Amino acid sequence: MDWYPLYNSLRIAGISTVAVFFLGILAAYYIARLPRLVKGVLDVVLTLPLVLPPTVVGWLLLVLLGPRRPVGLWVYETFGVKLVMTWWSAIFATVVVAFPLMYRTARGAFESFDRDLADAGRTLGRSNTWVFWRVQMPVCRQGILAGTVLSFARALGEYGATSMIAGYTPGRTATISTTVYQLWRTNDDDGALRWVLVNVAISAVFLLAVNLLENRQRQARRGGKR
Repeated sequence: MDWYPLYNSLRIAGISTVAVFFLGILAAYYIARLPRLVKGVLDVVLTLPLVLPPTVVGWLLLVLLGPRRPVGLWVYETFGVKLVMTWWSAIFATVVVAFPLMYRTARGAFESFDRDLADAGRTLGRSNTWVFWRVQMPVCRQGILAGTVLSFARALGEYGATSMIAGYTPGRTATISTTVYQLWRTNDDDGALRWVLVNVAISAVFLLAVNLLENRQRQARRGGKR
């Protein structure tokens, strides 16, 4: 059994999750503080990939990053690098489709944050950066953690946009999702089932680990209150 699709899927999902973690938190932090009208417009723009069909997202990425399109052509002529049909092309797709999940959950956590805690830190002479990382982030960690988990799961299971921008080449661009589809097309149900079980097992283990971490954090807070 060729394990490249597993390695490639985990690699793409991991890199994408790191990217959307910081991008989502950054966007959520600043947008949560904007006026309602501006916030509403930006919400629509940033959340749109969540409701668009994955194939539409893939087509838009091809229009933008294709070798004969503005961005793709400039990058290819300047650096000699193609932005599509490579394993890391899938990162563009997974970042776009996973970003709204991180952004929405992080923004909800920031909006529910008690601003008095941040003001108290500032009155003690702490900087905004210190308050953000040492006060706001720990208080909002449940929402941040939920967004991270959802983003990883979404990136791991992405198929539509990934298949359009990265394609399917065994040993080069294949992921678990595209491999399952190709095996199904060739009537290899046993092979497809194996990869489906692998995907389910990874997702279940990851979610179980997060649940255990949340339970441990709740127990620690209860112990601290006593």
